[in-house]
Amino acid sequence: MISRTIWLNRIEQAWARRSIVWLSGVRRVGKTTLSRMLPDALYMNCDLPSTLRALEDPELFLGSQEPDSVLILDEVHHLDDPSRLLKIAADEYPRLKVLATGSSTLAATRKFRDSLTGRKQAIHLCPVLWEECEEPFGVRNLDRRLLHGGLPEALLAADKQPSLFNEWIDSFYARDIQELFGIRNRQGFLALFRLLLRQSGGQLDYGRLASLSELSRPTVKAHIEAMQIAHALYLLSPFHGGGKREITRRPKCYAFDTGFVTFEKGWDTIRDDDRGLLWEHLVLDALRFRFDDADLFYWQDKSRREVDFVVRRGRDQVDAVECKINPDKLNPEPIRAFRALYPKGENLVVTPTAEQPYRIRKGEMVFTVCSTRGIS
Repeated sequence: MISRTIWLNRIEQAWARRSIVWLSGVRRVGKTTLSRMLPDALYMNCDLPSTLRALEDPELFLGSQEPDSVLILDEVHHLDDPSRLLKIAADEYPRLKVLATGSSTLAATRKFRDSLTGRKQAIHLCPVLWEECEEPFGVRNLDRRLLHGGLPEALLAADKQPSLFNEWIDSFYARDIQELFGIRNRQGFLALFRLLLRQSGGQLDYGRLASLSELSRPTVKAHIEAMQIAHALYLLSPFHGGGKREITRRPKCYAFDTGFVTFEKGWDTIRDDDRGLLWEHLVLDALRFRFDDADLFYWQDKSRREVDFVVRRGRDQVDAVECKINPDKLNPEPIRAFRALYPKGENLVVTPTAEQPYRIRKGEMVFTVCSTRGIS
């Protein structure tokens, strides 16, 4: 079994702060496999009728567990009242370590009457990080990771299998969207989802999306919100500080996985021009692994000078992150324009080829070149 040490460590760190850990991520991203790697844990699949019966009386069940033991509740949203069980565990059995998994955030479904604020630590399990590919997954080729994506089954398959991606999309709608959100317009929802996969990495234009998907603008917004909650999309807000020439409103929309982006675009190989945008997706995953979503942005001004990612470090300090397959092709002008407004912070160039971080100078500006592993 492949041991995903960085995620196991993340779970242990979360338990040091809260007794309830909510592990969410899209289906087939590896939540069940990861949870089964935890030693000496009682694993319960909440999709099974026997588990549902065992958990009908939460106080009776939780009281029968040994103090300091580990309980895994996989797909916990299948319970009739999952938040009640988790709340009782947090309040009455705080020595019990509970890992609950699901495909979406806790606030996603009508079943969760309590978001467990102050009682849980949330972890989002993203597709396989680039820094995990070589070890433990044994994948050393960047194009393979970009083309196949980061769902473990797809990444390790000998060839890219269209049936796997089509089946996932059908299951995503039936098991997550329809079941959790009650959205009934399958054709319209999937048309919008596939459209967003093809446009991944671009700015959102709700009016254009409504026209192309033949949905109303409010429906497009509601569907995108459901996709966000289910971790299929991530919206990256523009960073701004009141400058008149900064973009302030339109977010960029990233699909959750490069494999689905290339599948929907119909790509069976990766060309030189394709790598840059797809590499952005992997860098974004690395940033989200390390920082809160609320501290991540992009920056653009009305002259279309753009910084790929901005990391807010403090009140006045922001890091600028550029994603480059070849760091020698870095254009420093967008960073220079950004630093004229926000002078404090580090300038990073994130590339897949840097084994160790090093520094370069472009004019009066200094940049740290590093891999995703070197982001800190």
